[in-house]
Amino acid sequence: MRRLAGGLAVLWAAATSAYLALLVAPGDVVDILIGDGADTPQIRAEIISEWGLDRPEIIQYAAYLGRLVQGDLGRSYLLHRDVGEVLAEQVGPTVELMLAAGGTGVTLAVVVAIATAGRGRWVRSAVSAAQLVSVSVPPFLIGILLLFVFSFSLGWLPVSGAKDASALVLPALTLGLPIAGTLGQVLREGLERALEQPFAVTARARGLTERALVVRHALRHALLPAVTLAGWLTGGLLGGAVITEALYGRPGLGQVTLNAVTGQDLPIVMAVVVLSAVVYVVISTLLDLAYRVIDPRLRSA
Repeated sequence: MRRLAGGLAVLWAAATSAYLALLVAPGDVVDILIGDGADTPQIRAEIISEWGLDRPEIIQYAAYLGRLVQGDLGRSYLLHRDVGEVLAEQVGPTVELMLAAGGTGVTLAVVVAIATAGRGRWVRSAVSAAQLVSVSVPPFLIGILLLFVFSFSLGWLPVSGAKDASALVLPALTLGLPIAGTLGQVLREGLERALEQPFAVTARARGLTERALVVRHALRHALLPAVTLAGWLTGGLLGGAVITEALYGRPGLGQVTLNAVTGQDLPIVMAVVVLSAVVYVVISTLLDLAYRVIDPRLRSA
């Protein structure tokens, strides 16, 4: 019940923040709706009446929350379509990119952490430097470098589009490398601390190899902080997808959001904000379940 209440509070805060952003955003809603069409007092009055813009702001806010509860995300200013339909058409490629990027980042982090935990100083220093670079460099610059090397120079992968799996490789790496850099450092430090615990000494005394000790025992002890960080990083993938999809010319919520921002199509922008909050709440809930799988002691806590 506490988790449910906390999730609802996050969703309400996101929806309210999006609505307040609508109020303070520059420009007039009526002007946006009219666009390049005919502009007469009668047309303006009809638009105000149709969209309920003549009602008090508190009433409009309550109506907005009521529509959200019913799953109604509103109507696009520019496309004149239900926002839910617009997002439903584009959410598939974005989810595909997020899953590929998250899986890439976590896999690289685990493999590198296991391979370098407990190794010599020079190996760890070199890997830490590479991880620091992947975290520090902006994702769009990583994407440009990947495009230059693997698309323009070597010609191994397509430059843009989403025709097949090969077109997903570079976008997934662009979003996944920062995750791998941050998560890998935390996971390796957790592994090295676990390898100094008494259970590790006992396992070595029983003849367990160092690699088996890391994989079978130390990894579980190091996973809790890494899982928390992985959930936080994965929750931010939706924001990173906006730039990445634009860079690689991929369909998805990124292109829709970018077009909505440039065109001041605020209902779509607000819906994306709420959707991001939903993703965050879902991931947080899944993490709570993952904690109890990783550490059985939490099941009775």
